[in-house]
Amino acid sequence: MRLDGARILTASGVLLALATLLGAFGAHALRGELPPDRLSVYLSADRYQFFHSLGLLGIGLAARAMDAALLRWAGGLILSGIVLFCGSLYLLSFGAPEVVGFLTPLGGLLLVAGWVAFAAAMWRARSR
Repeated sequence: MRLDGARILTASGVLLALATLLGAFGAHALRGELPPDRLSVYLSADRYQFFHSLGLLGIGLAARAMDAALLRWAGGLILSGIVLFCGSLYLLSFGAPEVVGFLTPLGGLLLVAGWVAFAAAMWRARSR
């Protein structure tokens, strides 16, 4: 599937809605159920999901304004990074085996790569 501005915006909206639900669930249902260290990991995952999903919103808007392969790549990398980074933290907070933790830095690298791709796309657009 080819990511375009509309698909990136759709993913951003879904991830933001999910982050809102997961944040409320964490703040209300999980407080007192998870040990404080695990709750902290869960809430960190939610915070990162919010920030990067908002960034994904910006990438989607930029991709609608100009068709650039680097923007599509940025969107895909950020989307994959959110799933791996935040997803692994959510799983770890619920007691997943520690081996799941190898996904966290991989997801983090994808997030960084996505933001570098976005910056490169914006730099190229400036040069035109």
